[in-house]
Amino acid sequence: MQLIPQVPPDVLYHGTGHKSVASIIEAGLCKMSGHHVHLSVDIITAQKVGGRHVKPVVFVVNTVKMQKQGFTFYWSDNGVWLVDSVPPQYLKILANER
Repeated sequence: MQLIPQVPPDVLYHGTGHKSVASIIEAGLCKMSGHHVHLSVDIITAQKVGGRHVKPVVFVVNTVKMQKQGFTFYWSDNGVWLVDSVPPQYLKILANER
């Protein structure tokens, strides 16, 4: 997959199931068996992704701070933002999710 680094929006979103929240708060988002962490440009898409689980939770990703720290983001052809990882200090749970 040929990816070209891109400047993302100021915030992106990641949807997951409620069972993953504690580990994400502790360790951040890791690519696991995939090539990258997948991030969405809008809350609705992130909720749909998280909706594959019993109780979806959406995290807000502060991409501005991440870029300042040297993280590289990519825009994929299927409309998903990609990054190698998101450490926990760049994440917060969307306010209406708790």
